[in-house]
Amino acid sequence: MAAAVMSQGEAFMHTTGSSKLHVPTLRSNNAISPQMAMKPQIEVSSKQVASFVAGALILGSSVLPLDVQADSSLKFNFPPIDRKAKDRCTFRSSAIGQANAARDKLYDLRECPMAGKDATGFDLAGALMQKGDFSKVKFKDAVMSKVFADEATFDGADFSNAVMDRGTWRKSSFKGAIFANAVLSGSEFEGSDLTDSDFSDTYMGDFDNKKICKNPTLQGTNPVTGVDTRASASCRK
Repeated sequence: MAAAVMSQGEAFMHTTGSSKLHVPTLRSNNAISPQMAMKPQIEVSSKQVASFVAGALILGSSVLPLDVQADSSLKFNFPPIDRKAKDRCTFRSSAIGQANAARDKLYDLRECPMAGKDATGFDLAGALMQKGDFSKVKFKDAVMSKVFADEATFDGADFSNAVMDRGTWRKSSFKGAIFANAVLSGSEFEGSDLTDSDFSDTYMGDFDNKKICKNPTLQGTNPVTGVDTRASASCRK
């Protein structure tokens, strides 16, 4: 079976044998994120395409489905890290489109050593944070929608009141992290280390909660708040 491909928000193309079905571009009112501008290739199965289209083409309007979940099978292709940029590893808020990941250029924090810094209240939406070290960083009240942070380190980080929806945080370390009252809907934590983390009063959908509760590392007690990790995520024993 051929794969369906979505590039820079263009139409999906589902190929079966020699026939091709072109589905019109699905648009929302959100601005195009820097990731989309760099044309990442996202490979999804034909079944996922069918599900996405069915949810989007409601009443013939160009709206996105209400419950789009992050998927571990998605593959992103990003440009090489510009290691010559001296100020690359710096927390900077976007002045363009909060929560829409809209910036004038790609916000690249990949592999950055930023342990112990303060990002309280910053708009970091759309940032690439893969393999970076953000241990003990204060992300309180920060906007971190659509962040790509696979294989990063967030041990002891404080995400209290942060908006972290629709992000990919796979295989990252969150030992002792605090997510109190954070928004985590639609985000992916597959393979992440959640030992001693605190999920008190976080907002996430039932689907998200079930996936987090299946994480074998969801155990222990947060060293700062003293809250039981598994209980804080409202998981059954």
